[in-house]
Amino acid sequence: MIVHFVRQNEKKEPTCADDTIRNLIQPAFEAGDFLGKEGQTILFYPEPSGTKTQKGPKRVLIVGLGKDKPSREILRKAGGTVASTAAKTKTTTMLVVVPETEELKKSEMVECMTEGLLLGTYQFRKYKTTNEDQNDTPSTLEKIELSVAGTSSARHGLKLGQVAAEAGCKARDMANEPGSAWTPTHFAKYSLELSKQYGFRRKVLSLNNMKKMGMGGIIGVNQGSAEPPKMIILEYKTGRKKAPTLLLVGKGLTFDSGGISLKPGSGMQDMKYDMCGGAAVLAAMQMVGEEKPKRVNIVAIVPATDNMPGPHALKPGDIITHYNGKTVEVINTDAEGRLILADALSYGVDTFKPDAIVDLATLTGAVIIGLGHHRTGLLSNNDKLSEKILAAGERSGEPLWRLPLGPEYTKQLKSEIADIKNVGSKGAGTITAGAFLQEFVGETPWAHLDIAGTAWKYTEKSYIPKGPSGVGVRTLIELIRAWR
Repeated sequence: MIVHFVRQNEKKEPTCADDTIRNLIQPAFEAGDFLGKEGQTILFYPEPSGTKTQKGPKRVLIVGLGKDKPSREILRKAGGTVASTAAKTKTTTMLVVVPETEELKKSEMVECMTEGLLLGTYQFRKYKTTNEDQNDTPSTLEKIELSVAGTSSARHGLKLGQVAAEAGCKARDMANEPGSAWTPTHFAKYSLELSKQYGFRRKVLSLNNMKKMGMGGIIGVNQGSAEPPKMIILEYKTGRKKAPTLLLVGKGLTFDSGGISLKPGSGMQDMKYDMCGGAAVLAAMQMVGEEKPKRVNIVAIVPATDNMPGPHALKPGDIITHYNGKTVEVINTDAEGRLILADALSYGVDTFKPDAIVDLATLTGAVIIGLGHHRTGLLSNNDKLSEKILAAGERSGEPLWRLPLGPEYTKQLKSEIADIKNVGSKGAGTITAGAFLQEFVGETPWAHLDIAGTAWKYTEKSYIPKGPSGVGVRTLIELIRAWR
């Protein structure tokens, strides 16, 4: 397949630099069937041409970019549209003619097109058997070539797009695994692979380590489980003495039954996705290993366990003591993510003295009520850090929306018998969850990303599959790349 892109041009025929393509789509435009709208496609099957050794394309795909100025996201979605068409037509080899525009640098055009193509080709077929109807099985693209003028900047953009897309796909792979096949042990094994490949310093805290350190949050959540918890720590250093340290913390709840505060059975299978924050953090470390940022040290922490209603499970009304000595009255065992994050955050602050912290978690259903499945909720104690994250989300096509924090929300967490409760009243559930986490970061600039609404069932896009989206990975990547 060879792929070309055209711009919608009001009432005139779509704009394209290639005369052959313009002539090809002219009849379809005059018939009103193809205007070049964003995501609109038209497929041609040309007469066989070329020699035995060098045959012409079997298919020519024309993709509309719309009439708006091409943006990073428009190009990403165009790449996803190409990938989905290739899967439907069982295309295995493709040449993509990257469009030219004055609005974006050539490297950005290639970067975003590459992201869309690779993210759009994602499939998770590990557990599919081979006896299904082959006619209904999407093909896998084996080779993608890009045609673009200016090789040096294009190659740089290609590498950036490839690294980000592969990291996003890795996060999707982790999330797609069932809870029985992606446990705290699997998180630890993957971190070992990363440390060996990229030279990260690695440490994994065991249950005994956690008991000695007084990590009552993750220990409490794990009490009903058959498998002990792990806290995975990866550390990357630039080698520069004065380089700042960014701490990334991801919720690694490998399956969430709700514990004693049991969730309804309907839809509980999706709770294998409750580790998407941890997956995003480790997948972002894959990019750190590939690109080796020069301006910032990175520490990644993933507290990992499941939340089960076993005979020793944490009970509503129990009191736990976290790593930093703060006591918490557990009102609802299904508000467990904040309990394991609290230990990871306070341990990270105490051990690594970071200059900034970003945590990611599928933390509250309330964020879906407020923002739907379209934006990630952002809560922070620092305006400058928030602005950086919002800009990173915009560049990556993963938009966020900042919610407020303040003493009026923290007041909802007041407990009569402990320092705080793990849930407040029904109102502002996402904000009170953020207020809870704020109790464990001290004065360090910190931001919390609630990805419960975007980690799966995300806004429908051509490069986002059904199921886990891999959200957060590329936001972290853009944040690290732009760090000053």
